[in-house]
Amino acid sequence: MLVKNHRLKGLSTVLALSMGLTACAGVQTGQNSQTPESTGTAQNATASAPAKLDLGGNVTLTGAGASFPAPLYQSWFTELNKKYPNLQVNYQSVGSGAGVEQFTKGTVDFGASDVAMKDEEIKAVPADKGVIMLPVTAGSIVLAYNLPDVPELKLPRAVYTDILLGKIKSWDDPAIAKANPGVKLPNQAITVVYRADGSGTTGVFTKHLSAISPEWKSKVGDGKSVKWPVGVGAKGNEGVTAQIQQTQGAIGYVEYGYAKQNSLKTAALENKGGNFVTPTDESAAKTLASVTLPDNLRAFISDPEGADSYPIVTYTWILAYQKYPDAAKAKAMEAAIEYALTDGQKLAGELGYVPLPTNVITKVAAAADKISPEYKISVGGGASASN
Repeated sequence: MLVKNHRLKGLSTVLALSMGLTACAGVQTGQNSQTPESTGTAQNATASAPAKLDLGGNVTLTGAGASFPAPLYQSWFTELNKKYPNLQVNYQSVGSGAGVEQFTKGTVDFGASDVAMKDEEIKAVPADKGVIMLPVTAGSIVLAYNLPDVPELKLPRAVYTDILLGKIKSWDDPAIAKANPGVKLPNQAITVVYRADGSGTTGVFTKHLSAISPEWKSKVGDGKSVKWPVGVGAKGNEGVTAQIQQTQGAIGYVEYGYAKQNSLKTAALENKGGNFVTPTDESAAKTLASVTLPDNLRAFISDPEGADSYPIVTYTWILAYQKYPDAAKAKAMEAAIEYALTDGQKLAGELGYVPLPTNVITKVAAAADKISPEYKISVGGGASASN
């Protein structure tokens, strides 16, 4: 897919500004499991609601959570506001952990997380509100690095785990050199950069590490926050990206879209099949094709099958309430989700995310359509808003 450079540059500017604001204010925005037999995507679907969405006046939705999809949400909610000027969505990129917490406390209209909520987290949501987990896009988590003279890098599973455990300390270590014959690796210390905040990206990444390394599982484990053996912390995918850019010899995990937009080099990682796979839209789609999304829309992809699958891919979820006391907000949430599942999917590919396949879009639409009795979500071209 072609990337619109002017759009990316604009988003980078907005995100750079939002980094300094997220600690104290929300970001004003105005934005698979894919089964092998159902690989089509609905990138050409268009939101079918009328140009004027009747909400009985102006409505503002507030959300908070994952930084992983923040560039995409930034774009979605800006375009949504252009389509429906009476609907504004404010999203704060605070990390999945904080997003789930704020959603549970009811201080936002929706949350966002890169890790599906666990049973105990779901039980903590007030029973009179409930929760619907809606995967709206997917993306790869990459190991980005800053080595000016190393344009390509292969990292076996045992090697990148040992780097993160602090057992491999220098870039010219024999284990790295063996996987990269002919590459001039510098005699330079490795600086690991990790997420300092509660993060779904960390949850997905450490679940993968625990799946492939018994030592990691026993010493560190998985979760939105873990005690990292080595390295320096940074807040958000934005912060990790900036830290890698500023630190020669650094390596850290970020969402693919951030690496792509900021021209970070990314390592090819060894997958379960023993092949080195670079993060691309195609390799991520193949990962999702190896997993079936269940009816409750929760999926944990820790070590996917498939010879060509990229090893670290996740859905990212919008957390909506089953019941909204404000009927206009319920209707607005459905309109926002419909946009994400239709026009929004076109923007996903442009920004380095994986568009959802048609069968997943249908499942998500059916789940979200239960939020408001006054709105009918359409992802296939029929009428949607009822008056």
